Amino acid sequence: MIYTDTRDASVKVDFKTAVMNGMNQETGGLYIPTSYPKLDSSFINKDPTPSFRDIALQMAKPFVEGEIPDDDLVAIIQDAYPFSPKVTPLDSVSYVLELFHGPTCAFKDFGARFMARTMSYFNRNESTPLHILVATSGDTGSAVGSAFHNVPGLDVTILYPEGKISPLQEKQLSTFTGNVRALKVKGTFDDCQKLVKTAFTDNELRGKLRLSSANSINISRLLPQSFYYMYASIVAKNRAAMDNKIHDPAIIMIVPSGNFGNLTSGLIAKEMGAPIAGFVAATNTNRTIPDWIATGDYNARPSIETFANAMDVGAPSNYERIKAMYTLDQVREMFASYWLDNDGILKAIEACNNKTGYIIDPHGAIGYKAWEDIKNGAMADLVAGNKGDFNKPGLTPSVPNWSQKVLDKKAVGIILETASPAKFGQIVTDAIGKEPPIPARLEEVMRLQDRAIPMNNDYNQFKDWLLANLK
Repeated sequence: MIYTDTRDASVKVDFKTAVMNGMNQETGGLYIPTSYPKLDSSFINKDPTPSFRDIALQMAKPFVEGEIPDDDLVAIIQDAYPFSPKVTPLDSVSYVLELFHGPTCAFKDFGARFMARTMSYFNRNESTPLHILVATSGDTGSAVGSAFHNVPGLDVTILYPEGKISPLQEKQLSTFTGNVRALKVKGTFDDCQKLVKTAFTDNELRGKLRLSSANSINISRLLPQSFYYMYASIVAKNRAAMDNKIHDPAIIMIVPSGNFGNLTSGLIAKEMGAPIAGFVAATNTNRTIPDWIATGDYNARPSIETFANAMDVGAPSNYERIKAMYTLDQVREMFASYWLDNDGILKAIEACNNKTGYIIDPHGAIGYKAWEDIKNGAMADLVAGNKGDFNKPGLTPSVPNWSQKVLDKKAVGIILETASPAKFGQIVTDAIGKEPPIPARLEEVMRLQDRAIPMNNDYNQFKDWLLANLK
């Protein structure tokens, strides 16, 4: 497989180069495959549904062909995934895709663990460590830290915005030892991300340190997240006869979205043949992409702090990949977009619990409310020409090509639950009046010592720290 660059289509590199570099230091662009091979229809239509790990193997093969032998790829996948996603029905046409059953209770485990093992594989013959720099708005850092902890040949520095993530999320970031450490930056996620991106384009720094990224900037974190889209869409398709008696339902993936890496992974799965009709980009007040879809103007802006903090991103990196893959008209055909403010998030958590008994986290709650509104009149209003005001919370004025399927009651929605509600215990408690259950692995981390290192939002200070502390 050949990979190119979102900013220079003449660039051609192999998978190893794309993974180990993270992004193209010459252009600042992100790597994307030059093609998306289709999985064989006989595999997708297999009955019973293939296992998650079987799907992961079949999807990963073409992207690493000629670089990672099948036996080694099988070992990587088996080691990365001692857990699986879970598809849980809420009602006959609504499912939750639970992505929090990994070690850090967040969807980032799926990408980070595959990436760590792939990087270690490619670095196995090097004499110096590969230094991973990663910015996080919540769950990325802990997933990367866990995935890379004590992995040979790799060293990780995590940047997070001080005071802008939940206490439990911070504990998961700030307590690592050994080859993983965290810097708490006086700023926003966008500031953290800018520090990392600047480091990657700093030739002096890269001349002294081997650097790579573990954000969704890195293609090896993006690709494995496509595995669970394929898995969930096949499961929902195969369950249709039992759950809703809809023949060949239009499957809509409702994706809580911040940096838009997760949704871009869904696009890859669709390109590879996943039975997905379309997507809902569900955001918080940081609605840069919904505004772009609504108006055609992309205006990155400073991020705003919200209850769904992992999505507090004002300048989503993966906008570049989406724009490189599709025209705006094609995006509008595939996407509906939706946003909620903090008050709406609390009400959505409460409504989901009252109606279904399910306890959902603040990010998944936006997806839940988006799907509830879409199937209960909001999409019908859009189709009828009642576009509303995109500056107010709710569905923004873009009518996707799957809208009629919703009106005809021939669509099912899969809401991505990207993190355990226990990671946002106070917000969930405020919404429903009771604490969500806390997995034992999260309770354990609360007893560990904080080790985070303070850092100003200043690139020169950050660079000096890297040069003084990394070898």
